[in-house]
Amino acid sequence: MCGIVGYVGDREAAQFLLEGLTKLEYRGYDSAGVAVFDGENIRVEKSVGRLAELKEKLGGNIPVGTMGIGHTRWATHGRPSDLNSHPHTDCAGDFVVVHNGIIENYLALKEELVKKGHKFLSETDTEVLPHLLEEVYDGDFEAAVREVLHRIEGSYSIVFMSRRDPGKLICSKQDNPLVIGLGKGENFIASDIPAIIAHTRRTYILSDGEMAVVTKVGVSIMNYAGVPIRKKVFEVNWNAEAAEKGGFEHFMLKEIHEQPKAVRATLSARIEKDESAVVLEELAWDKAFIDGVHRIFIVACGTAYHAGLVGKYYIENMARIPVECDIASEFRYRSPIIDDHTLTIVVSQSGETIDTLAALKEAKRLGSKTLAVTNVVGSSIAREADQVVYTWAGPEIAVASTKAYTTQLIVMLLLGLYMAQIRGSLPKERIVELVRGLKEIPTQISRTLEDVDPIKTFARQYGFNEHVFFIGRSLDYDVALEGSLKLKEISYIHAEAYAAGELKHGTLALIVDSLPVIAIATQKSVYEKTLSNIKEVKARDAVVIGIASVTDTELEKYADHVIKVPETDEMLIPLLAVVPLQLLAYYAAITRGCDVDKPRNLAKSVTVE
Repeated sequence: MCGIVGYVGDREAAQFLLEGLTKLEYRGYDSAGVAVFDGENIRVEKSVGRLAELKEKLGGNIPVGTMGIGHTRWATHGRPSDLNSHPHTDCAGDFVVVHNGIIENYLALKEELVKKGHKFLSETDTEVLPHLLEEVYDGDFEAAVREVLHRIEGSYSIVFMSRRDPGKLICSKQDNPLVIGLGKGENFIASDIPAIIAHTRRTYILSDGEMAVVTKVGVSIMNYAGVPIRKKVFEVNWNAEAAEKGGFEHFMLKEIHEQPKAVRATLSARIEKDESAVVLEELAWDKAFIDGVHRIFIVACGTAYHAGLVGKYYIENMARIPVECDIASEFRYRSPIIDDHTLTIVVSQSGETIDTLAALKEAKRLGSKTLAVTNVVGSSIAREADQVVYTWAGPEIAVASTKAYTTQLIVMLLLGLYMAQIRGSLPKERIVELVRGLKEIPTQISRTLEDVDPIKTFARQYGFNEHVFFIGRSLDYDVALEGSLKLKEISYIHAEAYAAGELKHGTLALIVDSLPVIAIATQKSVYEKTLSNIKEVKARDAVVIGIASVTDTELEKYADHVIKVPETDEMLIPLLAVVPLQLLAYYAAITRGCDVDKPRNLAKSVTVE
């Protein structure tokens, strides 16, 4: 999500900034900008669109100076525009900032600063940073930055530059990556290693809560209290291509491992500090609005449709409003019964999925209220819908969706809880229980990702089978559908998912000796029923790989292999159960020699019907 670069040394900074941002284009972005200090003033140049448009805007008038910062923005707060692009400055142009992440308390800070006379130009959360720095500055740049860092809340990586303290960049991070490249007579800052790998392989990798003062002759690292920290130099031994992937072999694997961070971003500012409720300020619905919704449609394609199926369960279970989940390409051709008491929720990672966009337009034509759940600010679907909830997953490069799906599930759960709060359809203590469980999910996903060796083994053992079945009941069935899709789209194995109770109604005819069956058994309310279905396939000599909670001691009696995920509420466990299925699909594709990031016949954003 977004790209950051910084340079201080003796060469022209703009050359490195533009080159470094080019190396970070794979991350996805919608605008770009640079700020360069010429010895007296800071020149800021930025443009919506690609880097090529910024370069065209600059022409031959490249900013001159040997210190600067640059940024490529993936829009979160505020649509893509020149004004919302980074870098951002204070009123006087003394301080300039680039930032990745989210400042959760920016509204309160902005209100305070506006009252003190500060003039804001953008819709972004980032702009509070230079204005706050201007407000607290008292002649000491480092002390002022520390004060800013103490006052902000959220997840971020930030680089500060000031014309009042020439030759010095200050940077910090919390939950978002930041690396410092160590040169000779020059030093570099970047959000990812590809931006600097052509110039140095000696780096400091900043940890959360650390602040670094970077000059051309050295780097000083300290905590927010100013206490020095000794860091070990990290020698990068990846090539440039591997560096783009953060050392992972493929973007898909990188994005699977980015899920804890993506979930944190999606949850950010959407849970009360006391963990008692969900906050969706972008909606601000009241009881009259919710009571006026008699039926909900969730409309999507592919992976987003599978997220919608889970969303249907969440909303019906919590808010007690009837929900239909439809495939977008079918929705508008079946004359759906829609009126002004209908809410249509459309789900799309890119916000450009043509079938979903067409379904959205049809729902609006018929009088429905509309809500978009998407990852891309300013996308067609975001513009067309009445309201939008962004997933903030960050860019997905791999065709097979992973972190976008997980964050869509988070939004669906938040929507269910939000509606339940307003309607009073869920006891307060149950809401608190689920919200507290949600806060633990990023850490639990991280734990799920720690031991992948058994999954690699299963992929090698069964990766050459041409047929695989997935079974589950209740929410496990919805997760099975997504696991099946992941396997077939990147490994080309014929994979099918079935509601486990449907086996005896026809599918058992296909269960034969040694056929792999992935059985998801995390739902306690139907656990015994699922065990019974597992026994049915075992009786026909299938090989069963089970997915279960870490506290489950029963499944291993009937399954050939069991993959365990952390214990959590059965409403939340789909967020964990899908992770081993993503990994299983990935390693099966590796076993078969498939092009993981670019599977045959598929595109990331489907913009044709």
